[in-house]
Amino acid sequence: MADQRKILHIDMDAFFAAVEQRDRPELRGKPVIVGGDPNSRGVVATCSYEARRFGIHSAMAASKAYRLCPQAIFVRPHFDAYRAVSQQIRTIFAEYTELVEPLSLDEAFLDITASEKHRASATWVAQEILSRIHQQTGLTASAGASYNKFLAKVASDCNKPNGLTVITPEQAEAFIAELPIRRFFGVGKVTEKRMHALGIETGAELRRYSRLDLQRLFGKNGDYFYQVARGVDERPVCPHRHRKSIGKETTLQEDIDNCDQMLEILNSLALRIEAMLANDNTRAGTVTLKLKFTDFRQTTLSHSPPQTVNNADEMMAIITPLLYGSDAGQLKVRLLGITLSNLNLGDALPPSKQLLLPFDGVLDAAI
Repeated sequence: MADQRKILHIDMDAFFAAVEQRDRPELRGKPVIVGGDPNSRGVVATCSYEARRFGIHSAMAASKAYRLCPQAIFVRPHFDAYRAVSQQIRTIFAEYTELVEPLSLDEAFLDITASEKHRASATWVAQEILSRIHQQTGLTASAGASYNKFLAKVASDCNKPNGLTVITPEQAEAFIAELPIRRFFGVGKVTEKRMHALGIETGAELRRYSRLDLQRLFGKNGDYFYQVARGVDERPVCPHRHRKSIGKETTLQEDIDNCDQMLEILNSLALRIEAMLANDNTRAGTVTLKLKFTDFRQTTLSHSPPQTVNNADEMMAIITPLLYGSDAGQLKVRLLGITLSNLNLGDALPPSKQLLLPFDGVLDAAI
């Protein structure tokens, strides 16, 4: 056990909404929703814990969130403020280890195995980091500590907000056995439904399947499911990940042919991508819309605008005419996705302006 890694996953609590409540005292203690306009095709990016009590969650249509909680206060994202806080917490992380892998503005993995702090006690280091985040930013975070990334990430969500969960090697088997299958990384709604149909509700039931059976049932993900069901995840914490593209996609619970509904979902994906771009101050030269239809036929439509893109409004200005120029609406869609490529990292590029796209004829014809 002496050679076991010590991995932390630090995750800010209701990050965007918490920053808004910190910076605007009149919002404190109230249901705050960060995202789009409830009177348009807006989508919830995140919301405060006060709003979550009404059943509101990220990716929900803002109009539905308003119906659930008419007294909610809707605010547009302020990514400059979120980025500033992100830089503060990264500075704190750097005092404990060079092995920091940011996942977004508000979460990161830390490998503290070789850290000199507190003799690398994962519990002590995590407690101190959470305390310092609160002291320096006025915000709370939650942490998970374990011997691999899978367990650390799951643990960080166990005791939110402002909590710490530690999973030792001795505790891992029992913890995974009781873990609902939806909590496993890589298990989305479709995979969860398939697993439930196979009688797989928890980690214990997943563990009963052989590696070959899982590979046959879930393809390349089968080996991953086999490993993590046994507490094995050898992925290293990677401080510098050079991506060629960045994107988000979602498989729908029901196939849809309503383009307005599709745009709500795509806008939610765009907001999540915007946060990921802001994490590294990244801009993109190409925007791609991904569609999978009810017959499983898949298509991608791309456009490279004159100026690079880094926010949801700019993405949607491109995605909207691409969607209307596709077969969506005429055919039902089961998967939607957005991918950005030709990425430019750093501060070299000036802020972009609203794009003027040569799509007017396509959009008018499609409407």
